[in-house]
Order: sequence, then C-alpha cells, then structure tokens
Amino acid sequence: MSTESFSLFDFQPGREIAGRFRIVKPQRQSGLSTAFEAQDLKASDGASRCALVLFPGALFEGARQAEEFRASWRPWQAVRSAHVAAVREIMAMPQNTSVMVADFPSGSTLRDWLKKHKQMTPTQTLRMGLGLLDGLVAIHAEGLVHGDIKPQTIFLTEGPQGEVDGVLVDGGITTGLWNAKHLGEHTALIGTPFYAPVEQFGGESPDVQSDVYNLATVLFECVTGVLPWPGSSMLEVFQAKLDRNPPSIKKRAPKADVPSALEKAIVQGLLADKRQRYANAAEFRGALGAVKL
Repeated sequence: MSTESFSLFDFQPGREIAGRFRIVKPQRQSGLSTAFEAQDLKASDGASRCALVLFPGALFEGARQAEEFRASWRPWQAVRSAHVAAVREIMAMPQNTSVMVADFPSGSTLRDWLKKHKQMTPTQTLRMGLGLLDGLVAIHAEGLVHGDIKPQTIFLTEGPQGEVDGVLVDGGITTGLWNAKHLGEHTALIGTPFYAPVEQFGGESPDVQSDVYNLATVLFECVTGVLPWPGSSMLEVFQAKLDRNPPSIKKRAPKADVPSALEKAIVQGLLADKRQRYANAAEFRGALGAVKL
C-alpha cells in the first residue's frame, strides 16, 4: 500500500493493510467510520479475527487534529469487560486517516435483532441490561464516556434458551471527535437524537449520565418494541422529552406485559431533569439488579 495514496480501495476484501491485516469483508458503517472484519496475520489463531474501524482523514482539519483523535482512543485499551469490544491499538495511516483495531464483535447488532424479533421479554431485557451496565461501569472507571449508545452500537449473541448478551462497540468516537475538534462544552448535538438526553439538544457534551440515558432508552425500546417518546422528527421528539414526567409503558405500549419494578428501574434513567436520574451506571445497575422477575 502506498504511503502517498490511500482510499477505501485499500480495504477491499483480500487486500492487506500495514503488512499485517488481511481484509475479509465490510461489517458496518456509520456517519463517521466504516468497520471491516479482518484477520491479524501476526496474532495467534484465537485472536487473529479482529475489526478494523476506519476514520477517514476528511474528518480532520490536519495532522495535529487527527493525532489528538487517536490520542483520545488510547485510554480505551485499558477497558476490560466482557461487555465492551476491547480496543487493541490505534494506527496512523496516510492522509490523516486513522484505523482502530478492536476485537471482532460476535452476533448481530441489536438493531438487526429487533427488526427480526420486534421486542425482548422482560427476562432478556434484564439480563442484557445488567451486562451492558457492567460494561459501562468499566468504561466510566477509566474516566471515559461511550457517547452514543444505541441499537446500532450494541452487538448481541443469543444462547440456546433464548438468553441474550450484549457487547458495546464504537465507544468514544463521538467524544473523541468532539475533543479533537476543540468544540468545548457547548456546540451542536453530536450523537443520535432519539437516544440523546434533553441537555445534549442544548449543546452539552456527552457524559456519564448521557450514557445512562442512552442505555435506559435502549432498554425501554427492547422491552416494549417502541421508543419512550412519540414523534417522527427531531423537534417532535425533543418536545416530548421535555415532559417532566417519566415515559409510561402503558401509554406507549399498552399490550406490553412489563413488571412494574422493571419499568420503574428503566424510566428512572429517562427523566428530563438529569439531577433526578441515576448519577452513574453503578447506581442504575444496582436498581436493575434489585428487580425480581
């Protein structure tokens, strides 16, 4: 691969990257990155399968900004959780392009799973939620924030009895880009409006409590099959989120059979006033872990 020319063509299946990674196939794409399944030719057999997440140089205004973005990713290598796809390394590529090497997530995205199954049982939702909150606790313990938890950034594996376990991917992209661009504490909404808390619509950067809010939204959607708030546009959703009362499963999904204790634990993370929500992921996990089905 030339050091003077670099493009997505270099990531075609069968091609090698950095003399070490062989591309298998594209896996997923977002507005900021493209992920590929790859084989690490220098790793042992058990660790050779990996994900390469490509961030094009066009995202950045220059080499310094690209390096600051890569630097924001390095602390993620310290995160250890069965529910977070481990970051192995971050590579600088030609033309300010960056590539993050991570464990390859098994299964399918939660979004794809919901398209097929529509919704989860309360037992499935509880199990998945507890696992993902374990992952968030590990992320936050390193002083990091995921920044954009949604069904597209959760991968699910399903057991023989229908039990599901989730793994968080793509953590830190939103916050890393935010910091690299020196956007400060207040700027335009970055993230996904349907899962973002009210304060992010006003420009606040993602934090521990926005991660909690993101995940509470996901759990509500999983157990009911619908989002907590009505509306098809960002403005409609924002207005619905301003309601100081917690969203009601009975109103949003009258036919959903959800134990009241599970509903209470989930919607506590969805209150408009962040001072009334869970302060952190550990507090949310404690409330969810106390639910008996």
